[in-house]
Formats: sequence, C-alpha cells, structure tokens
Amino acid sequence: MEKNHRDVIPQYLSKQKHVIHNMNKTELIHLGESETLEFKQSLSLRDDIGKAISAFSNTNGGVVMVGVADKGDIIGVGIGANTIENEADYIKRHTDPPIYPFIKVFEVDGKNIVAIEVEESSDKPVFFKKYAHKRVGKSSQRMLSSEMRRLAHEDKPKMLWDEKICKGASLEDIDEDKVRWFLEKARFERRLDVGYDTPIIDALERLNLVENNNLTNAAILLFGKRPQKFFLQSKVRCARYKGTTPIDFIDLRVIEGNIVDQVDDAEKFILSHIKKAAKIIGFKREEALEYPLNALREAIVNAICHRDYAVSSDITIGIFDDRIEISNPGTLPEPLTPADLKHKHMSIPRNPLVANAFFMIRNVEQWGEGTNKIVQWCTEYGLREPDFEDIAGGFLVSFYAPDEILSLIPESGKINLEELGLNERQIKGIELIFKNGRITNSEYAKEFSISRNSATNDLTGFIENGLIIRIGRGRGCYYVPKI
Repeated sequence: MEKNHRDVIPQYLSKQKHVIHNMNKTELIHLGESETLEFKQSLSLRDDIGKAISAFSNTNGGVVMVGVADKGDIIGVGIGANTIENEADYIKRHTDPPIYPFIKVFEVDGKNIVAIEVEESSDKPVFFKKYAHKRVGKSSQRMLSSEMRRLAHEDKPKMLWDEKICKGASLEDIDEDKVRWFLEKARFERRLDVGYDTPIIDALERLNLVENNNLTNAAILLFGKRPQKFFLQSKVRCARYKGTTPIDFIDLRVIEGNIVDQVDDAEKFILSHIKKAAKIIGFKREEALEYPLNALREAIVNAICHRDYAVSSDITIGIFDDRIEISNPGTLPEPLTPADLKHKHMSIPRNPLVANAFFMIRNVEQWGEGTNKIVQWCTEYGLREPDFEDIAGGFLVSFYAPDEILSLIPESGKINLEELGLNERQIKGIELIFKNGRITNSEYAKEFSISRNSATNDLTGFIENGLIIRIGRGRGCYYVPKI
C-alpha cells in the first residue's frame, strides 16, 4: 500500500492535475498518511494545517484531508457559508510567498471532508507565519536555516502564473468564436501562420497556451467563456466619482469576461465620462477629448497585462473631476522603479503569454516602450506628465486633466459647440455650411426636412452665436461661414 501511495500521488501532482478529482476519495484515505498525504481532524487546527501546507510546498506537494483522524477514521467537519473562502484567505495571508491551494469539499460515508491540495512551489522556501517546513515521511518538520539558504539559491526556472495549468478547466470553457476572431486578427496584424479552421486545441498549442494537454491560466484569461469562474480577481472595477475624492460616485461598473474584451469595455466606460469639446476649423467640425485616448488605452493594456493575478484584488479605474487613476495589483518587477518608466528601460512582463497574445493582435506595438509613449502622448496633447508610482501592493498611473479643455485646441476659430447648446441637427447644419461654403434658407429646410420657419430659427441662432453671416436680403439672401 505504501508503494502505491508513493507512485500515485506524485504522478498526479507532477502533471498538475487534482489528486482529489482523479482518485477515489475513499481509496485515497485508505492509503494512509505519507509524505504527500496528511490527515487533520478539524479546521480549527489551523497552525497544524499551515505547517503541512508549508512542508508540501517546499517538498513534493501533497494533500491535507480535514475531517479524518490520524488512523483514517472519518470524523467529518461542519461547513458554513464562508468556510472554504475563510480557509483559503487564512492560508494566503499567513504564507510567504502566498499559497493559493485548491480546496474541495466532498462526502465520505455521509460526512463532509475538506481536501486541501498543494503543489510544490517554484518559489522556495515557503514560510508559514515565521517558519518554513519540509516533509519528512509522515511528518512536517521545521527547516534549518542552512536548508532554507540552499533552497533560496537553487537555480530552478520559475514557472510564471500565466504559464501554470488552470485547474479544472477544459475546452468546454473556451469561447471558440473568440479564438477564431483572434486568429484572423493576428493573421492580419502580425501574419500569424495559423489558419482560421485550425482545431481549437491545436491553435492554442501553437500559441503556447497548452501544457501537457491542459489549458494554462493565460488561455482562460484570453479566451475563457467566463474567466471569473476560475479567477474571481480577473475583473476591472470602474467608477466615475463626484468631485476629486473617492467618496461619492456617479457611475459604477464591474467589467468581467475575457481580458481582450475588457480593454475595449474599459475604454468605452472612460469615454462615456470624460469631457469633449467641439471645434470648427477649416470648414470642418472636430472633437477634442479631455485626455489622449491612445495614452489611456495603453495604460489599460499595461494594467491588464502586467498585473499580478495571484493577488485577489481587481484592477481599478477611477475618474475624477481633475484626473484619472488606473491601478493594478502587483508592484513593479525588480529592478525597475517608477522613475525608470519615463526613460528607456527593459521590458519585464509579469505574464509573458498574455503579453505575447496582446502583441499578436497589435494591442501593443512593442513591450518596454508603452510608458514612454504614454508620457509623450500626454505632453504632446498639452497635458502635464502622468505620474507612475508604486502603492501598497500595487501600481498606479495618474493622468491629469487640463484646466480648460479648449486649451487643447490651439487653432484660431475654435468653438465649443456643447456650450452653445446646439442639437444634433444644428451641429450637422453647421458642418454642412462650412463644408459647402454657403446655404440658403430653402436649401437648409429641404436638407433637414423642416419648415422654413424652423430653418430661419436655426440660421438666426448661428448668426447670434457668431458662426455664420448673412449675405443679401429677401429671397436672394444666403449664409456663409464667418471666417
């Protein structure tokens, strides 16, 4: 029995599949405690559970079965509304680096058992509270300082979060239409040599989003039907606040779905809440936004690509009267500092698979230049430089609004049509007059299917606002732009 135990559990863990999904639960318990399996009678034994998790993380991984006595007798545990969430949060808060175990509740002999599965960590040593532990036989033992130093200096390639297998995910969780859209877009933008009709699993493999026939975290983030089923933290929280403090909000939206669509949805939210000014220059009506849209979009893309998805917080976008703040969980990777981002610097993507996918569809041009372009676009637009800063556990970009939006339109003849209170027909009428150079009352009335009296009212209003002038009188009069 002991031989089978050593053979079976590491085999599943090495493939990063759930032991508790792929083995008969009763059989697993009957195998007895070992180097990869430990029993605990109650969830109240949090310190003992934490030590075992540290030990499994520093050794070969393993499973803690809670509700089982040392000799394998089924005791069971009580399960409340937030039991699993509280247990996961406790483990995360008291392990360093944070451990996010897979926790599952199942029944054996009519009693609830909690299984906590832990993979071997790629970032060792893993501490629980003040100490690191290792697994020796059936026990968890405190590691010596010399052992910790050896682990810390081992030259092992570290698997990044987006490269890891998404536990429990299958092709049924993938949005096939989104994959095929991506293939067409990447073929057009970067000449990706993967055909539209390529089988989905083959396409994902070509994009390096599959590992040992299992979907990676990046695959679900990019193409999942509902990524939040697996990663609650993969959301963007947007708010338009009243004034300059994050107290009262005018509008609030939580953006979910795949991260490709999140970029567009976040951009649309910002556009719906920033100021716009209209100008008429050279017979043509144009609009000026309060902020350069390309800089805002670049900051959104950076936040989604470079955030730390192992952290349970969301990306946030706050729109204030005087600024826009975009923050994401995860500080800058060493050795980068906020000051470096305004100069030429190296690119250190936290999620390289996600970053590469965004590059393929030209959501980014080239990594390592985005923040420089943000600064350039803002200053060329007439705004002050944005600020980049590390905040507690995260990263923040702040854009600053102009004192007066019309200051962004330096040309002579600028006119703020919003302030004039023109309706949509009247704005189109002004565009038509500036485009054609002249118009009569009857032509205006016919163009917009209105009475001559309504046309006269519009044209008189344009004159009063200094937009046009009238030439002549009576039936022969016409109107031209005031230049």
